[in-house]
Amino acid sequence: MKFNFLFKSFLTALLITISTSCDKDYNDIGTSIIDNGNYTSTVDSTSVSVKAYNQKTGPVETNSLPINALGFYNNPVFGKTTASYVTQITLASPDPTFINPSQVVVDSVYIYVPYYSKFKSKDNTTGDSTYEDVLDSIQNQSGKFKLSVYESGYYLRDLDPSTGLQETQKYYSNQTADFTSAIVGPRLNDTLDTKQNDNFEFSNKEIKLTYQKSGATVVKERLAPGMFLTLNRAFFKNKIINAPAGKLVNNNTFKEYFRGLYFKAQPADGSTDQGAMALLDFTKAKMTMVYHDQTSATVTTRVRKTLSFNLGGITVNLFENQENSNYQNAILAANPSLGDEKLYLRGQEGSMAIIELFKGEDIATSTELNAIRTNKWLINEASLTFYIDRNAMGDAPEPNRIYLFDIENNIPIVDYYSDATKGNNAKFNKLIHGGILEVEKDVDTDQYEVGDGIRYKIRLTNHIRNLIENNPDFEIENVKLGLVITENIATISNSKLKNPIVSPSTKYVPSSSVMNPLGTVLYGSNASVIEAKRMKLKIYYTKPN
Repeated sequence: MKFNFLFKSFLTALLITISTSCDKDYNDIGTSIIDNGNYTSTVDSTSVSVKAYNQKTGPVETNSLPINALGFYNNPVFGKTTASYVTQITLASPDPTFINPSQVVVDSVYIYVPYYSKFKSKDNTTGDSTYEDVLDSIQNQSGKFKLSVYESGYYLRDLDPSTGLQETQKYYSNQTADFTSAIVGPRLNDTLDTKQNDNFEFSNKEIKLTYQKSGATVVKERLAPGMFLTLNRAFFKNKIINAPAGKLVNNNTFKEYFRGLYFKAQPADGSTDQGAMALLDFTKAKMTMVYHDQTSATVTTRVRKTLSFNLGGITVNLFENQENSNYQNAILAANPSLGDEKLYLRGQEGSMAIIELFKGEDIATSTELNAIRTNKWLINEASLTFYIDRNAMGDAPEPNRIYLFDIENNIPIVDYYSDATKGNNAKFNKLIHGGILEVEKDVDTDQYEVGDGIRYKIRLTNHIRNLIENNPDFEIENVKLGLVITENIATISNSKLKNPIVSPSTKYVPSSSVMNPLGTVLYGSNASVIEAKRMKLKIYYTKPN
């Protein structure tokens, strides 16, 4: 049965061309798939009842996410968000030896965090490389914000003492005040180059580390585009070179002594633009201290050495939101009884939609499900279609994908697991299950225009088949579903909500949504929405002979 479904789904994927100039859907391809003597070759369709309404998520756990947001961004639809980042620091090689600490000269200290990019080409004359797709993970690529790096005095615990040290300590997105109050000393990225602090901006340029030799500039190392920050040398001379005895002997002791770094983002002073925000993988970051030390206690000649640090361990992403009134009012006025006209999906500390299929009725007594059973329809496809409210979104950036999950059990629906299709990027795997942004074509160029999003479509065929079958051995229920934006469809882990949702009862939200700073506005299920744009659950079926 599963094999047949996957085979049919594969044929469907080959035959479906994503196009929103018209809504062709399954009826164009059904006759090429159905071949059963007990059923007609004609595919019919019907729309069944579905209800969707808004739900705010509120503060959410942000411990050690694989991707973290950093920056300030003013989304024209949802409002202003400031994303800061806290991380532990560890010694790449614990217990370093300094021959004569008092005579050590710290040449430089820097942090490098690579952006997401792909090598494009290299100039054989200059040696300079160019990269592409550098700024794809950055919102408002030309924007600026204020970035300050501080020593953090906040001790990040592994285990929660309130649980008798039986559970991992949770840190939440709304703890900015806790970490700000624990800042130690002045800003460390205090260079006169304001592009590294007061007017920080993301760049797609290759980074070149240079030194002077005989009056000429020599390139000693080239780095792919990334965040490059030079830090205060005197601080690290005192903190590391002159550390009290035993503080660098191992990383457990070191993390208590040097509790971490706080990357604090703020709007640029006096700036009125949208700012900028990036998604960064800090696990690939490195912090390096370059210094000169004596070769031995008896030889005063100094040689160049490096000490490397890792950014990792426990990390926390902090979000501060100033919500637009339209968005805020829509969330507060959510209508679980009749469904909402507009669905506001927002990542990070944002919002989702709650979806109830078949009026939320029990599958054994549902009028619509029993009608399908009585008629003995063969279900070929079932899909949820969500149209984007283009007027509400305007020019705001749109997420590439949305994600449907069982909110009552905090797991994907069965169609997620049964789809093994792969895209050219892992984020676009599970092509048949879908949820990928569909865009309209430019009439003149026949090319897809980025940002002209029309709709999202999610196939949940197996989920609907299971509800219809109502097999008592599997205890299938008509659970409520959650709809969120996602950063990566492969990530199905969950992050804990600081304040659990009462109805439907849940304590978690998908981590993939917490990592994504974007949002979208979709037409909902309320009867006031015009039929052509109203959210719908469409079932394609074949009748028995």
